[in-house]
Amino acid sequence: MVTEKKMTLACDPQYILRVNNLKKYFPIKGGMMNRVVGQVKAVDGVTFTLKRGTTMGLVGESGCGKTTTGRTILRLNGGKTEGQVVFDGQEIYDLSDKELRALRTKMQIIFQDPFSSLSPRLPIGEIIGEAVREHNLVSKAEYTDYLDRVMDECGLQPFHKTRYPHEFSGGQRQRICIARALALNPEFVVCDEPVSALDVSIQAQIINLLKNLQEQRQLSYLFISHDLSVVEHISDSVGVMYLGNLVEYGDKKDIFSNPLHPYTKALFSAIPIPDPKARMNRIVLEGSIPSPANPPTGCKFHTRCKYCTERCKSETPVQKEIETGHYVVCHNYE
Repeated sequence: MVTEKKMTLACDPQYILRVNNLKKYFPIKGGMMNRVVGQVKAVDGVTFTLKRGTTMGLVGESGCGKTTTGRTILRLNGGKTEGQVVFDGQEIYDLSDKELRALRTKMQIIFQDPFSSLSPRLPIGEIIGEAVREHNLVSKAEYTDYLDRVMDECGLQPFHKTRYPHEFSGGQRQRICIARALALNPEFVVCDEPVSALDVSIQAQIINLLKNLQEQRQLSYLFISHDLSVVEHISDSVGVMYLGNLVEYGDKKDIFSNPLHPYTKALFSAIPIPDPKARMNRIVLEGSIPSPANPPTGCKFHTRCKYCTERCKSETPVQKEIETGHYVVCHNYE
């Protein structure tokens, strides 16, 4: 449920993206007739807003629905099950194929694995420039110079255009993926764990590249990651997902200095401290994540929460604003 104040903020033109109660279920089929016997609730009621030129970090354990949220926002998973995705004042699920095609240049994605997301049969120049030609962004006379400028922004050289993906390192391949996304001059980019497959030193280079490009182009990022240290460095706001739900959302400083949800506290207690003498107060969660095909009733986290009450087992909590811009979904704060 969204508070009245948050809906007012969502209507503000300074927000490039408004996601309201977004749900994405995948059918489970079985039996002789291959009928639908259940649903995997990958995204189950996600609500947030994203300001122009800022970065929202989306964190959580593997399988919580982070990537599915990003792909559903971009209409890469087919249809939604329920909810709204409003980009630049337009509900993208109300757009026709022709209208969506025109909007595609404004919304891009950087995939997690840079190698598998690049065609091994195409040279880099073709990979980066294919969509530029398809959408007629520049004339034929300007095409080569435009490609060179985009590649230079991403730390690539003009002579790289004739090479193939297998001839590059992991960090260089991720730069190619970034260049492919930026070649269309987007306003909003979903970064789906763009540094998780890279070495730590290369991670820092890619993160700095993304930040520099954001400043130069006024980009808005949805940065999906399980690395909380990276999220703290690059994000302006943070959303914490658990089993398809956004359990906490707010400004980065508020989330990291004052985590409210028990799940958020447990996640943050696992962040390594660069001091061998420091003592970590690790919060260990018991049990495993329930299946999204058969989530528990009430609060989905109650099976692993030490503060669980009888109300948590039967009644689903709603989103509450505890302090300005800081939202949590937990009965303990009602």
